[in-house]
Amino acid sequence: MSNFDAVYTADACAPLPQFSQAVKYNGMVYCSGSIGIDPTTDDQVLGTVTDRARMALKNLQVVLEAAGSSLDRVVKASGFLADTKDFGAFNTVWDEFFPAEPNPAGLVSLSISCL
Repeated sequence: MSNFDAVYTADACAPLPQFSQAVKYNGMVYCSGSIGIDPTTDDQVLGTVTDRARMALKNLQVVLEAAGSSLDRVVKASGFLADTKDFGAFNTVWDEFFPAEPNPAGLVSLSISCL
């Protein structure tokens, strides 16, 4: 029988009470939403979409490391944008964190007014 193991690190933004930062199951790590919250202040990073994307991906990176994994082992990741005009800036940051080919599948750019 396999076990679910919750992953938590204080080096990433704290999850909402009903979520885990990630869960390990059968050797795989499943991460919850990673957002541009600075874990040292618990506030959203101010500035550009680049600043917030960089913080969100840094949070993802440290959660994966806390789980014993890394960004270079990511199979699929999704990014959601409130404004499709930010796609280029977001992709620039994405490439900083995922520089090797093949990049993880599944980047999504949506204009979502409720974000």
